[in-house]
Amino acid sequence: MTRNDIHTEADDPMLLAPDAARELLADAPWRRFAVLGDSIARGVGDPSPGYETTGWADRLAALLTSVRPGLAYLNTGRVGATTAQVRDEQLQQVLEFEPDLVHVSCGGNDLFLPGADVDQVRANLDELFAAVSRGGAQVMTFTVADVWQAEHMAPMRPMRERMAVLNDIVRDLAHRYDAVLVDFWDHPLRLRPQVMSADLLHFTTSGHAVVATEMVRALSARILADTAAG
Repeated sequence: MTRNDIHTEADDPMLLAPDAARELLADAPWRRFAVLGDSIARGVGDPSPGYETTGWADRLAALLTSVRPGLAYLNTGRVGATTAQVRDEQLQQVLEFEPDLVHVSCGGNDLFLPGADVDQVRANLDELFAAVSRGGAQVMTFTVADVWQAEHMAPMRPMRERMAVLNDIVRDLAHRYDAVLVDFWDHPLRLRPQVMSADLLHFTTSGHAVVATEMVRALSARILADTAAG
């Protein structure tokens, strides 16, 4: 690893500076932001030297609050949650919160189970997206990154094909429900040597920082599109 591979939050070229992020979100209309799902939704990850130890969702909530003081934020994400558990244990709480912006991230835990049923995962995710959309909220989501090519990821490589299938499901549902989507599959973040936590499942907090930046960019694009559409 060279010095050029090592960054801090202050000089990471993949990150927006806080002022730039706030400028992109200046016209954000949302006032009630909810996140539901699994550990990825929760923001689990090992700390990275030089970066705040904050998950992507908490980072995004803080930025939205900085331009919309009083923003209400709820994150029901739980480590290990399957799509069925998110539906049965989190969805109603989120709907009762009456959000106008909702992020959905889950499905990976289902595919780690023996005999994983991809069709059931699709059906459960469809139910989540549909319920949130019916409540009038803007849905947002992202795909997982293709991190499995790195040598140290070899133990997890058998999961790559299943995660690619999950990504296809997420893309299809994002299109169906007009969700804000960030596709991380080919994002250069996946090539960073220090992006994965020791468990080889979650991004480190440096990765979470980049995820938050990309979510800001995607939300900003949606704000501009909605404004142009009148």
